[in-house]
Amino acid sequence: MNATELVPPGQRRPTSAATFVEVQALTKTYGAIRALKGVNIAFRRGEVHGLVGANGAGKSTLVRSLAGLEQPDSGSIRIDGVETQIPNPSAATKLGLAFIHQELNLVETFTASQNIMLGSHEGAALAYRRIDGVHPTARTVATMLGIDFRLDRPVARLTVHQKWLVSIARALVHDCRLIAMDEPTASLGAEESARLLKVARDLADHGVAVLFISHRLDEVLELCDRVTAFRDGGVSATMQRPEATRRRLVEAIVGHEAAPSRPASRVANDDRPVVLEVSDVRRGRALTGATLQLREGELLGIAGLVGSGRTELARAIFGADRIDSGTMRLFGRPYAPRSITDGIRHRIGLVSEERRAEALFLDLSVTGNLYVNTWRKHRIRFTPFTSSRRAERQAAEVSQELGVVLRQGGVRQPIGGLSGGNQQKVVIGRWLQTEPAVLLLDEPTRGVDIGARDEIYRRIRSFARAGMSVIVISSEFEELLECDRVVVMSAGATVGELTGASITVKDMLRLCYHWPESGS
Repeated sequence: MNATELVPPGQRRPTSAATFVEVQALTKTYGAIRALKGVNIAFRRGEVHGLVGANGAGKSTLVRSLAGLEQPDSGSIRIDGVETQIPNPSAATKLGLAFIHQELNLVETFTASQNIMLGSHEGAALAYRRIDGVHPTARTVATMLGIDFRLDRPVARLTVHQKWLVSIARALVHDCRLIAMDEPTASLGAEESARLLKVARDLADHGVAVLFISHRLDEVLELCDRVTAFRDGGVSATMQRPEATRRRLVEAIVGHEAAPSRPASRVANDDRPVVLEVSDVRRGRALTGATLQLREGELLGIAGLVGSGRTELARAIFGADRIDSGTMRLFGRPYAPRSITDGIRHRIGLVSEERRAEALFLDLSVTGNLYVNTWRKHRIRFTPFTSSRRAERQAAEVSQELGVVLRQGGVRQPIGGLSGGNQQKVVIGRWLQTEPAVLLLDEPTRGVDIGARDEIYRRIRSFARAGMSVIVISSEFEELLECDRVVVMSAGATVGELTGASITVKDMLRLCYHWPESGS
C-alpha cells in the first residue's frame, strides 16, 4: 500500500477479501523441538487477523519465517498465489510485508520524519533530510494516520504510542500490503491502546492485511475479523468474528489434554519462616496489585504472559524502580529500597532477562564480571588496590563449581567470547558472591541451549536446598513445574497461586487468561 493511496479518515476505500499471503504445511524444527508442525493459515487484504496462543506456541516462529528471519524446513509460502521464497528481511520488505516487533527498531537520535523515511527509495542518499526537517511523504503519511506530534522531534523524546505510529508510518512508506503487529498494546495505557486499535482497523479498511498478535483476548475479540489460535506448534482453531468468544479462544489455547504436573517430591512447606512479603504493590500501569510471599529456602515461580508485570515486580523488589503504593517486608521489617545499591545492601540479587544489555561487561574478563559487585573482597589490606592473583584464583574455583566451560585464556578471557549458557552462569555466580538472602532470576535460560538450561536449573534447586530463597520468572511454563509454589500474574496484578498437584502448565495458562476451572 503506497502512502499516496491513503484516503482521509472517514472515507473508506473498497476492500477485497482476496487472500494475500497463504502458508501451507509449514514446518520448522530446532533440534528436538518442533516449533511449527504443518501450519496452514491465510491472511486476506482488508482484514485484521488475530494470532493468539501461549508462550512458545509457534506464533513467533511463523512470523519470523514470513519476515525472512527463519527458513522453514518444509511447506510453502504463497504471495498473491505465487509460491515465494523469503531468504531475508529485505526480500520480505520488497514483497510488501512489514513487521513491527515489541522492541521497536527505531533510531533514537533521528527525528520521527527521518525514521519514517529511513530505508525507502525516497530516503536514499540522505534525501530524507529537508530544510524544514520533515519529508513531504512523511508528512502525508502522518496526516493520514492522525499523527498530531511534531515530526522533527527526536524519537527518543516520543512516547511508546507515538513510536508505534512512527513504525507504522515507515511501513506504509515502504508500500506494505501486510503489517504484523506483535503485542502492540503491551506497554500502553487504555486510551493509547484504543487509539492504536483504531489505527489498525483503519489500515484494514484501506485494504491492508493486518496481523495482530496479542495476549489480550478482549482486544482481539473487539478488533479482529478472524482469529487463529496456536498450541504446541500447530493451529488449534481458526474462528470468524461471530463465532469467536473468550471461552472458545481459551479452550483452543489451553487445550483439554492433561498437562504434566510437578514432581511429587517437591512439596511446599508452609512452616518455613516468611523472608519476603509483597502486598498490593502498584507502580503506574505496569503493577496494579502484586501480592506474594516468599519463604526461607523456597523456590517460587512467577508465571505470566507478555505485559503481565513480572519483570516490573522483580525490579521493584530489587530497588531498580520505586513503587507508588503498597508495602514490602523483608525478614518481618518494612522494606522500601531507594535504589539498586540499597537492594544489594539488603541482600537482594537480580539476574536480569537482558543479560547482554544489563548484566554483562562484554569486553571485561570473566574475573572482572564475577567480582564487579564485590571487588572489595580482593582488596590488599591497608591499600585501595586489589589482588588480581587472588581474584583470578577464586574466579577459577567459582567457575569450576558452577560448571562454566572456559576457553583458552581461562578466567582472563573476555566474557563476550563465552556461550550464552556460560555467560549466564557467570552472572549467577556474580550474585552468589554477594551472599543474597533472596535471588531473583528473570528468564534465566533465555537464549541458552538445552544442556546448559538443565545445568542452570540444577544449580537453582541446589541454592534453595541450601536455604536461599529464590524467585524464578519464566515464559517457559514447563520450567516452573518443579517450583514449590507458582504465583500467576496478569495485567500487573496477582491473579492466583498454585501449589502441589495443581502446578500444571494448563492451570498456569487458565489463570493467565482469567478462566475459572469449570470453564464457565
